[in-house]
Amino acid sequence: MFDRPGSDSQAVLVSLDFGEAGYAESTDELVQLALSARIRVAGILRGKRARPDSAFFAGTGKVDELAALLAEKNAGLAIFNHELSPAQERNLEKKLNCRVIDRVSLILDIFAQRAHSHEGKLQVELAQLEHLSTRLVRGWTHLERQKGGIGLRGPGETQLETDRRLLGKRVKLLKDKLVKFAGQREVQRRARRRANVLSVSLVGYTNAGKSTLFNVLTRAQAYAADQLFATLDTTTRRVFLPNGAPLVLSDTVGFIRELPHTLVAAFRATLEEAIRADLLLHVVDANSATRDTQIAAVNSVLTEIGADHIPQVLVYNKIDLNGGTPRVERDEYGKINRIWISARNGSGLDLARSALEEYAAAAARYTAARPAAA
Repeated sequence: MFDRPGSDSQAVLVSLDFGEAGYAESTDELVQLALSARIRVAGILRGKRARPDSAFFAGTGKVDELAALLAEKNAGLAIFNHELSPAQERNLEKKLNCRVIDRVSLILDIFAQRAHSHEGKLQVELAQLEHLSTRLVRGWTHLERQKGGIGLRGPGETQLETDRRLLGKRVKLLKDKLVKFAGQREVQRRARRRANVLSVSLVGYTNAGKSTLFNVLTRAQAYAADQLFATLDTTTRRVFLPNGAPLVLSDTVGFIRELPHTLVAAFRATLEEAIRADLLLHVVDANSATRDTQIAAVNSVLTEIGADHIPQVLVYNKIDLNGGTPRVERDEYGKINRIWISARNGSGLDLARSALEEYAAAAARYTAARPAAA
């Protein structure tokens, strides 16, 4: 649906400061997103504004500066670290004579490259189509003129109306298919509940090390890499605890600040593994200077999908990068609520396993006590 930039693409990044907190970190994140999409960053254009310009998002002087930088770097792509309206995107492309995308489109492109399972590809296509539907409102005004399509349009139907109708039919088809996948997963979850199998999901900011931790705990071969959104497809594996308690662990897609709502909606089926979990292991990059902001961003998405009530254990990963030592922290009730580990070199993994054992044992006691209480 979107033209994907090739590996030799060069782009100029545009990040404007509107006085909000985390501007520097957000700009650094945009660079990482571009690199994850295999785009070469030719330059970064920064600036300050009180509010976005209605026509170009940036002011006309800044747009001229962007045009000069694009020409100087011989770059054919401009990426804005913001969400552009269809009209702003169209105006910028006309003014700059090059392709312009925003943060949402960049994330969608990364998702399109990373999805491997059939369900993952359907979810990405759905998110792309729903994003494109907003571009059909004002962005495609050149299609509103009448065209004579035989066998495709009804009497008096414009090309834009045809595009909207066909897009709507495809979106409905994708949603119907995803509902079937969700039903299959629900059958599997019911079977696990009947067998009293504890369900644990790994959640966290993208590139926090969830897949690496998942691999060492389950001895699986899930794809893990030092890049944003390395994992899109949810993977579930059984974990064999020393005390013999049954447990399944799920690796889920990473979260990010300002995660597009179309993506949250499209991936809601996948994120149901987190919604239905008995326990969330919230993996945090302990070496990140913005880890508190990242924790807040993850919790915001968990609230949006209705998973904020599920018990959490914060797992501070990558302590090998900052000289930290493995340890656990307990709350006022004596339950483990924080663990410091390194999934890469194995430090503290025994503590993570002990936390899972402890929680599994408590869940087993609760399950055994319920019939008696009834």
